[in-house]
Amino acid sequence: MTIAEILTKRSSIRAFTNKEIPAKKLEAMLTLAQKAVSNCNVQPWQTLIVSGNTREKLKSAFMKTLMSGQQPNPDFDWTPKYQNEHRERQFGSANALYGALGIERTDKQARMQSMARNWAFFDAPHVAFFCMQKYLGIMGAVDLGVYAQSLSMIMREAGIDNCMQGALGQFPDPVREILELPDELGILFGMSFGYADPAAAVNQARTTRVDLTEAVSFFD
Repeated sequence: MTIAEILTKRSSIRAFTNKEIPAKKLEAMLTLAQKAVSNCNVQPWQTLIVSGNTREKLKSAFMKTLMSGQQPNPDFDWTPKYQNEHRERQFGSANALYGALGIERTDKQARMQSMARNWAFFDAPHVAFFCMQKYLGIMGAVDLGVYAQSLSMIMREAGIDNCMQGALGQFPDPVREILELPDELGILFGMSFGYADPAAAVNQARTTRVDLTEAVSFFD
């Protein structure tokens, strides 16, 4: 599979089977992802792979957190609100998702229930938390983005599906407690991954991309 095929065919998967990825295959993909570029080769990413019983404990902790009504308290700044064309694209993404699920715009309860599935990892057997030391700020975040994209493409080439989730950085406390993370290590975002459920309607959701003229400028 070429890079062009991966980028063209991949999509965010939000329903998975319970089939697990063999440890050796997972380790091979993560080893290859270590080749990702980073500023000054600092390689700031700390990737936490959660499966099995620990995954179940974390899922339960997240559900308890949501039910308590706790507000998000991310390790990093997620406060900027999308504006103008960015907000329009955000709405377009939401419409594609909820349209695939048959959820009306006015059905707030159904939308909240759908959103809550982020913290159940969409039933994926594995989840990755992408972390870095908090002091790294924007430079570390850039490197983590490059690393995570590289890992996502490596997975797709190997027949593994995934969904990047900013939501998994919103409630770091349960992760920090269960995985016993040091205070200086911050969780930026996460990714659920495994094998897609082909029968799930939500996996038919597709988004569009803007024309090249809106994204790229050429200067001779």
